[in-house]
Amino acid sequence: MAKFYTEIHPSLQEFIKDQKIFFTATAPEQGRINLSPKGIDTFRCIDSQTVAYLDLTGSGNETAAHLIENGRITIMFCSFSEQPMILRLYGQGRVIHPRDQEWQTVSPLFESLPGKRQIIMIAVESVQTSCGYGVPIYELKEERKMIIDWATKKGEQGIKDYWQAKNLKSIDGLPTQLLDD
Repeated sequence: MAKFYTEIHPSLQEFIKDQKIFFTATAPEQGRINLSPKGIDTFRCIDSQTVAYLDLTGSGNETAAHLIENGRITIMFCSFSEQPMILRLYGQGRVIHPRDQEWQTVSPLFESLPGKRQIIMIAVESVQTSCGYGVPIYELKEERKMIIDWATKKGEQGIKDYWQAKNLKSIDGLPTQLLDD
């Protein structure tokens, strides 16, 4: 049975720490819904109603564009271990760029990874747990490091060139403000 909470209780924060993958979902007012898997150790619980994740450079930048437009975001964690559970965090998100003053305060919570693009900060409005009985049991073999290797090989200027070519607008044409000053 689904249960709703107004905050992320300590036991749920521990559950989040143990997960190796999470999913983000956002949508513009008009256009395509975005659902993205995220890995690597990039998610943090700031407090019982605030979470953030370090967003690495990817093929698109849908989350940022959608958050700029309407702020809505859902984060989902699934347990793939013997103890089933699905955890969803519903909230309002915003983007913090390296040029923003707040970056200096928030970025130290994360490992400095090549290709870091922005931090997604979320004010959690509602927390939902559900059984997860239909989710299969999987074991993590290893983290994929391809995104780290790719970003390292591109270098800082190569990443900025990639952002210019691929990350300034969503697939529906919404601005991401990635390189705005």
